[in-house]
Amino acid sequence: MSDLVVSTKGLTRKFGEKTAVNNLDLEIRTGQIYGFLGPNGCGKTTTMRMLTGLLTPTSGSISVLGQPMPQSAEPLKNEIGYMTQIFSYYRDMTVLENLRFAAEIYGMPKNKIAGRIDELLSTYDLTENINQLSGSMSGGQRQKLALAATVIHSPKLLFLDEPTSAVDPETRRGFWEQLFDLVDQGATMIVSTHFMDEAERCHRLAILEHGTKKADGSPRQLMDDLNATVVEVEGAGLRRVKHQLDGQDDVLSTAQVGARLRVLVKKSESDPVAMLKALLQDYPDISLTVQRPNLEDVFVSATKGDPS
Repeated sequence: MSDLVVSTKGLTRKFGEKTAVNNLDLEIRTGQIYGFLGPNGCGKTTTMRMLTGLLTPTSGSISVLGQPMPQSAEPLKNEIGYMTQIFSYYRDMTVLENLRFAAEIYGMPKNKIAGRIDELLSTYDLTENINQLSGSMSGGQRQKLALAATVIHSPKLLFLDEPTSAVDPETRRGFWEQLFDLVDQGATMIVSTHFMDEAERCHRLAILEHGTKKADGSPRQLMDDLNATVVEVEGAGLRRVKHQLDGQDDVLSTAQVGARLRVLVKKSESDPVAMLKALLQDYPDISLTVQRPNLEDVFVSATKGDPS
């Protein structure tokens, strides 16, 4: 039996003259957290809406849990959970009422609803909020409620669209621990994000820009395969150094990080440190060191085009 949960070939969606998703090929396997990384407007949400059957592709094919989409959206609804970017439950209903509503929407047997709700209230630390209106809860609490409602029917496949965009780092970290618990229980997830630290937690990533997939692989693989060299510059006058390096043929990008300047140099440059020293000979007191790439370096390189 194949472990392929989601597969797309040539997936494309246009809105008039605008191409939101362009010729996207994906293979997502069971037990993975697969991330879509990219800025707002890069096609993450549009892709998710097509994968869940909410939006019909302009062209291309989709298979989800072995079934074609969007044709199988209705029979697959009990196998899929979709947590939208914006809280989509009723703010004038209590936590308990929202969870009961979600259970009924998914057609859960009535004799199992109460026990499942009690389990989720405990798991997501919502027991004390059971009679609280969701509209009066904090962003982190609403996020927990939304996740609980999304998984109430124990779906095999979860879609989480920028689920932590409005919460603090500590809450985000706890949320991700809960996601890994769900994976340990057998779920597969597709998560969209524009946070680099979240993207690094995924088993595999697709970097999207203007609807096109620019890179695909595990975070470690993408960093190891970066087609650029990272050089950090330290010393005085970093803003002037940055302006001097910006636009140079072999320099992909420059970005200041605290008291350092992080420079991406094309991999085709055999001695990037020597090249940068030659460009910066008017700054004799600066130091240059080659550094290990991070995921932000990968993103910059991928969205700048092929640096070779």
